[in-house]
Amino acid sequence: MMQADKQDGRQATLSRTLTLVPAMALIVTNVVGTGIFTKTRVMTCNVGSPLMVMLAFATAGLLTLAGALTFAELGAMLPRSGGHYNYIQAAFGRLWAFLFGWMETLLDGAASVAAIAMVFAMFLNDLTGDTLSPSVVLMVTLVTIGATTLLASASMHANGLVVATVTVLKVLLVLGIGLAAFFATGGAFAHFSGATTGAACADVPDNARFGFAGFGAAMVGALWAYNGWADLSFVAEEVRRPGVTLPRAIIGASLLVITLYLIVNLGYFYALGPERIAALPESSSVAGALLSRLLGAGGASFLIIAMMISTAGALHSTSLSIARIPFGMARDGLLPAWLAAVSPRSNVPVHATLFVGACACLFALSGTFDALTDMIVFALLFFNAMGVASVYVLRRTLPNIDRPYRVPGYPLVPAAFLVVSAGLMLSTLMTAPARALAGIALVAAGVPIFLYFNRRNAVEKGLAS
Repeated sequence: MMQADKQDGRQATLSRTLTLVPAMALIVTNVVGTGIFTKTRVMTCNVGSPLMVMLAFATAGLLTLAGALTFAELGAMLPRSGGHYNYIQAAFGRLWAFLFGWMETLLDGAASVAAIAMVFAMFLNDLTGDTLSPSVVLMVTLVTIGATTLLASASMHANGLVVATVTVLKVLLVLGIGLAAFFATGGAFAHFSGATTGAACADVPDNARFGFAGFGAAMVGALWAYNGWADLSFVAEEVRRPGVTLPRAIIGASLLVITLYLIVNLGYFYALGPERIAALPESSSVAGALLSRLLGAGGASFLIIAMMISTAGALHSTSLSIARIPFGMARDGLLPAWLAAVSPRSNVPVHATLFVGACACLFALSGTFDALTDMIVFALLFFNAMGVASVYVLRRTLPNIDRPYRVPGYPLVPAAFLVVSAGLMLSTLMTAPARALAGIALVAAGVPIFLYFNRRNAVEKGLAS
């Protein structure tokens, strides 16, 4: 058990119960969502050939691994709740750390929980034959958020078992889809030499096809499928032997996801070929087309069940990890102190967990979370880059701090991540300037809130002294 800071006379304690397997599972179940079922079609249109799609997935995986290796060093060095929040605060100060926490908790975390829960409810509606009314779908969404929040309020040991179980199911499902393509479809390796020059590629603009622009667009799609690789750092304070477990879990999970994605895409192209994949309508998924060929009419139902398991796992892991950010901020005096309360029964930040769940319900009721999450893509790129850049600052300012793990290939590995992030931010500013600027404005809205809590914290410290 670990002791944390005191808040208003209370001793907040967290329990280091996450071992290697559930720690890896937390990353895998959060990363492997619907992207692997849906993104291959548009990526095939972007680059025109199976080998280029595989290269885009491999390259995006290596870039993700570069970020993961960097976060492994930072997490092992500063194993506290909040991940990026702690690294950014140590390297760049409290204001930037608060703005990250503000964006990640309210604008990304809670909105993402609402969006994932809504997708789960929509899949359930599809499974029942589109028999649920919009009001029932909304009710299912709210109940799903509530049930997930209650589960996330249980002990980390119990949540770790749930995460590990769901992850095993998810990996078996995804891997099974990929491998079944080789044994039951009558596909051909000749498909890998095909191209999509004559495919319709519905809703894929010409300026995002072929060449550098096409490969860049495919990389964005692949990186979206890898999103969530850093979430274990949010719960670092509850990882057993963090100096050893965090690097192993982050690196192991990243390599597992990369391997899984490559196998599944090999199966897609072997079974269907690039022309058939590129010709799919935007509303169809590559996995759905493959399962229809394998199972006939029953393929659609199987895919829906697989996606429900996938989204349920992502919803649980997101709810679990995001709550540690407001907990860490409250413990530092940058949010109300009651958010730093830890349940004496489960040893988890129960108030912060309930707070994230309540905000997610409000987003679900408002119906605005899709537009909101679109607007903060730029901010997410920026703060991920800032978190990785922290390693350079902290190597210089904290040279003597214990570093159980050091990122290999320093300084080139973090630099590769930063260069690509800068390119994607520049691309976002050029192609969608309104959304990028709106994201900046949403983050900037946290400045007056920071000033209030920072001033109040300073006054309280002054009175206490």
